[in-house]
Amino acid sequence: MGRLFSQVDLDLLRKYDRPGPRYTSYPTAPLFSSSFSAGDYHQEILNTNSPAVTTDLSLYFHFPFCDTLCYFCGCTMLVTRDRNRIEEYNRYLKREIAAIAPLLSPLRRVVQLHWGGGTPTHCSPDQIRDVGLAIHSAFRVAPEAEISVEVDPRELTRDHLQALRDSGFNRMSMGVQDLDEQVQRAVNRIQPESMTTKVYMWARELGFGSVNMDLIYGLPFQTLQGFERTLRKIVEYSPDRIALFNYAHVPWLKPHQKLIRQEDLPAPDLKLALLKMSIEYFCSNGYEYIGMDHFAKTTDELALAQKEKTLYRNFQGYSTKAEADLYGFGMSAISHFQTVYAQNTKHLPEYYADLDAGRLATRVGYRMTNDDLIRKHVIMRLMCDLELDVASVEERFGINFEETFADSLGMLRAFEEDGLVETTGRRIQIVGSGRLLLRNIAMCFDAYLDAMLKTKPIFSRTV
Repeated sequence: MGRLFSQVDLDLLRKYDRPGPRYTSYPTAPLFSSSFSAGDYHQEILNTNSPAVTTDLSLYFHFPFCDTLCYFCGCTMLVTRDRNRIEEYNRYLKREIAAIAPLLSPLRRVVQLHWGGGTPTHCSPDQIRDVGLAIHSAFRVAPEAEISVEVDPRELTRDHLQALRDSGFNRMSMGVQDLDEQVQRAVNRIQPESMTTKVYMWARELGFGSVNMDLIYGLPFQTLQGFERTLRKIVEYSPDRIALFNYAHVPWLKPHQKLIRQEDLPAPDLKLALLKMSIEYFCSNGYEYIGMDHFAKTTDELALAQKEKTLYRNFQGYSTKAEADLYGFGMSAISHFQTVYAQNTKHLPEYYADLDAGRLATRVGYRMTNDDLIRKHVIMRLMCDLELDVASVEERFGINFEETFADSLGMLRAFEEDGLVETTGRRIQIVGSGRLLLRNIAMCFDAYLDAMLKTKPIFSRTV
């Protein structure tokens, strides 16, 4: 694997570096419309939850509050140090749980549960236990459920982690970004290495079965030498998974990113070199490159699922729970089940007002067409399996693939000519450095992309 990426052609990465979606959903979130209402979402829940339904559940809970503002952040978040404000939000979150849980079939089990943000661990240990109890009381959580949380080491105590374990959490994702102090100062996230080490050791001592570490390349003042030191330290920690994110500088979407000076960001060639170095280093030190931003040890569930072609992709990234319906709770949270997407309001006053009025907080949503379902399947399999069996798509959806995707196959020829995609018989395979350009390859099958790119800049760059 390491040898494969040691021959990355940086000219190819430059050629294909352009704005594009991350495909955590298809169609992507900019297509969601306010014509889909809270009433529509409520009715769709009822329509898909007869008492006999047993489909597994995946639950997402959004905690928007953070102690400080990280200048690189692209999340829906709010800065507060007011404990009462956090307590108020948690009360409303529990009200949303109480409104939705009774609508779901009692036979459905939760097999995946995730807390994201913001910073879920900005809650106190008692608040963590309180919300955790509300969730376990309202839903039937399977004993083997994958229960994960995003943590910020900077304000974490051992009791926070103990509270999470008491609430059933068995997986943890930990923000690191970069261990270089100059980089940390530039993005307003001071996190000494000793702090990261302490929290990592606590997690292992308390029995978290899987630990992920998040890194970001493309931050101000990053250098090859400095980031290599971070990579070496991360491999020494030996987390089960690593997420290496491309810093998306989108100040037109996230105005606080203007606090990062454009001239302090790595030049495009350096940014590509940081990516290349990182992939080579991780892949030569016991990690599989799953795709997009994700690396996992060769024995990890993600790596095994990719080999078995059961990998899935959703709003939390790559997942092994392909058949579970996703229900989101909290401001900005997204649900996806059957042919429906529904997203809660991104504004806290509206979230509170909706729940006070006895309605769900949905503000936008989308109903998928049959063409959407076909394209979602194609994009999902390419991004997860790194290949596509054309005959199986035709059989599943009753289509002629070449006719349905004539334009897409035309766009794919450039990737074939550059040695990034191979078409053998009726199988499309992503090969070599094509694995670094999954977003670009998926874009060939996106029916809405051209129209969206013509309206306004809404996507980060692909490399």
